[in-house]
Amino acid sequence: MPSAASLPAIGVGTWAWGNSFLWGYQPDQDPALEAGFRRCLERGLLFFDTADSYGTGRFNGRSELLLGRFSAALSREQREALTVATKLAPFPWRLGRRGFEAALEASRQRLQGKLDRVQLHWSTARYAPWQERPLLEGLADAVLAGRVAELGVSNMGPQRLRQVQALLQERGVPLRSLQVQASLLAPEPFRPGGLAQLCAELGIALIAYSPLALGLLARSPGPLPPLPRGPRGLLFRRLWFRIQPLLEMMQELGQRHGASQAAVALNWCRAHGAMPIPGIRSADQADRAAEALAWSLDAGERERLDQLALGLGAEARMPANPFSSR
Repeated sequence: MPSAASLPAIGVGTWAWGNSFLWGYQPDQDPALEAGFRRCLERGLLFFDTADSYGTGRFNGRSELLLGRFSAALSREQREALTVATKLAPFPWRLGRRGFEAALEASRQRLQGKLDRVQLHWSTARYAPWQERPLLEGLADAVLAGRVAELGVSNMGPQRLRQVQALLQERGVPLRSLQVQASLLAPEPFRPGGLAQLCAELGIALIAYSPLALGLLARSPGPLPPLPRGPRGLLFRRLWFRIQPLLEMMQELGQRHGASQAAVALNWCRAHGAMPIPGIRSADQADRAAEALAWSLDAGERERLDQLALGLGAEARMPANPFSSR
C-alpha cells in the first residue's frame, strides 16, 4: 500500500466562488470563503484552480478576483508556497495566436499578479479544430516569454492529448497537467489503458475536477435527503437511489479509517494517481478535505470501489462534459 505522503496532493477548486446559478453565491459569503482559503493553507492544500469564465452574470470573473484578493493579503512566504492556476476559455471570438493575449493579462490583473499556470479550459477539436492550435501556440509563446511559468490543458481525451503534448514538446514547453472530470461517478479516466495511464506515461500530472460529483458523494446513504436548489437538485434526485450500494461502501470505508465519505472519494482519485480539486467554500470543508492527506486506501479497498464504480450503468453516472475531445 503506498503511503499517504507518496500520493498526489489535494488541491482546491473555486468554481463556486461567484457562481450564483449552481452554487447560490452572494457577496456576503466572501468572509466564509476567505476563512476557507486560509484554512486550506494551514492544512497543506496549496494548489488553487480557477478560470476566467467562473462567476455568473454580474459576478463574472469573481473567482479570480477573490483569489487574487485573498492571496495578496498573505505574507511573502505564504504567497510563494501557493500554486495558482487559471483556465482561459476558447470563446469563438478568441482567435489566432494572440487570441488569449488580452484574456491572460486580464486574469493576471484580477489575480493581482499571482498566476503560476495557465490552462486551456477546453478543447475545440470536436467543433472548431482550426481554432485550437493557434491558441495553444500563443500560450506557449507566453511561457517562453516568461509571462507565466507553466502550461496545462483541460477536458482532452487521449488522442488529442498526445497531439498537444507533441506540439508543445516541439516548442520546448512542457505540458504540466491535464484536468478532467473524474470521480467514483465519472471513473472513465481510471479505466485500464485510460487517461491516467497515459498521463503517467507522458509525465503529465492528472487533475480530477468534481471529485465529489457536485457534493453527491459526500452525502450519507439512506432516504432521499433535502435537495439543493436548481440543477444540482435534479441530478441528486436522478442518481440518489441508483448509487446507494456505492455510498454504503464509502461510508463503511470511512468509518474504518475514522474519516468522512468525502475523504474516501478524494483518496480513491489519489490512489489512481490523480490530484483531486474539490470545491471548498468554508473552513469546515477544508478540514474534511485535508482528512484524506493522513491516510490512503489499501489495494483491496481500492479494488472494491473500482468494481462498484466501473460497474455502474450509464444511468448512474455524472453527465459527460460535452466539450471534452477524444
